[in-house]
Amino acid sequence: MKIMLILLRLLLASTVTLICFSTFAYGASLLASDEVQALRDIAKAMGKMDWDFSVDPCSRQSGWITPNPIKGLENAVTCDCTFNGTECHVISIVLKAQNLAGILPPDLGRFPYLQEIDLTRNYLNGSIPPEWGSTKLVNISLLGNRLMGSIPRELANITTLKSFTVEYNQLSGILPSELGNMSSIERLLLSSNYFTGELPSSFANLTTLKDFRISDNQFSGKIPNYIQNWTNLGKLVIQASGLNGPIPTGIAVLGELTDLRISDLNGSEAAFPPLNDLTKLKTLILKSCNIVGQLPTFLGDMTTLKTLDLSFNKLSGAIPERFSGLQKTDYIYLTGNLLTGPVPLWIQNKGDKIDLSYNNFTVETSGQPECQQRSVNLFASSSIRNTSGLVSCLRSIRCPKNLYNLHINCGGKEVTLDRSATYNDDTNDVGPSSFFQSSHNWAFSSTGYFLDDDRPTKTYIWKNSSRLSMNNPELYMNARLSPLSLTYYAFCLESGNYTVNLHFAEIMFTDDKTYSSLGRRIFDVYIQGERVRKDFDIVKAAGGIGKAVKQNFTAVVTNNTLEIRFYWAGKGTTGIPYRGVYGPLISAISVDPDFKPPPEDGSSGISIGAVVGIVAAGAIVILLILAILWWKGCLSQKNTTERDLRGLDLQTGKFTLRQIKAATNNFDAVNKIGEGGFGSVYKGLLADGTVIAVKQLSAKSKQGNREFVNEIGMISALEHPHLVKLYGCCIEGNQLLLVYEYMENNSLARALFGKILSSCT
Repeated sequence: MKIMLILLRLLLASTVTLICFSTFAYGASLLASDEVQALRDIAKAMGKMDWDFSVDPCSRQSGWITPNPIKGLENAVTCDCTFNGTECHVISIVLKAQNLAGILPPDLGRFPYLQEIDLTRNYLNGSIPPEWGSTKLVNISLLGNRLMGSIPRELANITTLKSFTVEYNQLSGILPSELGNMSSIERLLLSSNYFTGELPSSFANLTTLKDFRISDNQFSGKIPNYIQNWTNLGKLVIQASGLNGPIPTGIAVLGELTDLRISDLNGSEAAFPPLNDLTKLKTLILKSCNIVGQLPTFLGDMTTLKTLDLSFNKLSGAIPERFSGLQKTDYIYLTGNLLTGPVPLWIQNKGDKIDLSYNNFTVETSGQPECQQRSVNLFASSSIRNTSGLVSCLRSIRCPKNLYNLHINCGGKEVTLDRSATYNDDTNDVGPSSFFQSSHNWAFSSTGYFLDDDRPTKTYIWKNSSRLSMNNPELYMNARLSPLSLTYYAFCLESGNYTVNLHFAEIMFTDDKTYSSLGRRIFDVYIQGERVRKDFDIVKAAGGIGKAVKQNFTAVVTNNTLEIRFYWAGKGTTGIPYRGVYGPLISAISVDPDFKPPPEDGSSGISIGAVVGIVAAGAIVILLILAILWWKGCLSQKNTTERDLRGLDLQTGKFTLRQIKAATNNFDAVNKIGEGGFGSVYKGLLADGTVIAVKQLSAKSKQGNREFVNEIGMISALEHPHLVKLYGCCIEGNQLLLVYEYMENNSLARALFGKILSSCT
């Protein structure tokens, strides 16, 4: 009992000691009062309303820090209380996705030990304060806000700065050359702004850089050669930056690169850059860079590659055999080139997220090529088409009848609008590099995968979760997405002019005053291979988020096919509201003829009474024409002539007009041997080799039908070894033709009447 009392006293004493020690530590280490006031001031400037100043900001309590936060929603003020044991100082302020709607506080200099300010994905506006240049910050992250203006040159004075991120804002102007003096900078992320001008030459000094991104801007000039100085660089992203090619050859010395993304370069054609020594590459994207020539074989040796995208260049030739070394590469995109030869067997067997669409590969003629083999997209991968213009893998399609319209609810179920049009369902949620053929007269091909995808669902169909107030909202509740290129392909359409209506509504951003409303989706639209919209922005066209907009175009269908393509050219944000939100988005497609198609039931659409009236009127007109022809003798001419000929009991043959045309080469002028008062005479050759002379009575001849019969009777009655022989005649239509034996170098009249004729003339 005594022992237990002793143990209880010891436990109580230790507990009291621990409480007192904790209380002493808390009470002794407080945030400096001037920094507390500075926190009050910046909270007011930014609109941070939930900080509780009744407790010490370094206490890690009451809103000063969120324990175990969800990634991207961090909320923390971090202090260092090891300076003298009695005072704490703020070293980090991280307020991610807090929907702060104020401005950037200019007086961060009041925190002498502050190393990090991270205000990622808020709703802050205004400009970057030049006063920040007096701080000792190591990390500045302002990604995903509404910041405007230029980057202050004063920031170059922060010699401790290692990371500067201002992606997805509205900053503009040229980059200050002073930024080239940032001797410690490792991450410089400037994508998705409106920066202009050339990259400063002083950037050649940024040899500490490890991560450089300038996509989706309006820079000018060429990619500078001095990037070869950045030998520590591990990630380089230059997509739709505005810069011109070619890709500088000096890039070959950047042996630390693991992620290289360059796309949508302006400028002339260029050869593939020498990347032989970049053996650490995991991601290589050289999309739409005007690269010509053959695929370099060294790519097949880059066994560390996980993504290879060389789409939409002008690469030609066959896929090298050494590319079989890429069998562990997750994504391979060679879309939109001029590649030829057979598709390698290892690609067909691999079947993992490979896109070879829109090339000139050789296909086996023994069977029908497929548009998709496992996960290999082969749509339009061969130049062979059938007579109706279908791509090779669809050439077996036979259209029982031509169609006159097309309606697709992209990403949604079948919908009928006001009993006027039924939109086909389009709910197949295909993955990257996919082809899908519907049960109707259309199909689609989707290319690419969403890079750095942080979306909650890795889907290619987005479903709206909020209420939409618009006409026909059922067309806009779902939409089909594509990370790079999406082509809808219609077939069996009747030739003619059509009106193409493309329905859009932005349903991935939010219509509120939060960072989720700050995304910019930009893509191009092509119809029948012609770009009809460049840098199309749904929100701008519709006048807001969640609003419908319909774009109308005229398309000419000449080979029964219609192609509508949506292409992401590297522009717009890629990380709002989270990474992986970008690329084309389409809600619905409708195609209707500009001409009146025949009724589907095959009827004429005219009333019975109208039909009877038309038939009666037509009969009267026909009878009237026949009466006139009979009165003029046109109908009786042939019969009368034939009766007269039969009455002569002639021993001559009868020829068809086809025989005579064949013999005279359709009365070719070369075969014409004479012209008389009664018509022309032609030399001819019958099928049996007999040479003939054909007398063709002209329409202006004075010799009528009676004279025609008399001549035949007279000549056929003459028998003399020196006289020309009559073989026969032809009576067809208005043609009256006599077929004689041909006599060389003489006229028919001289053959019949000799010198008497010449003496009478």
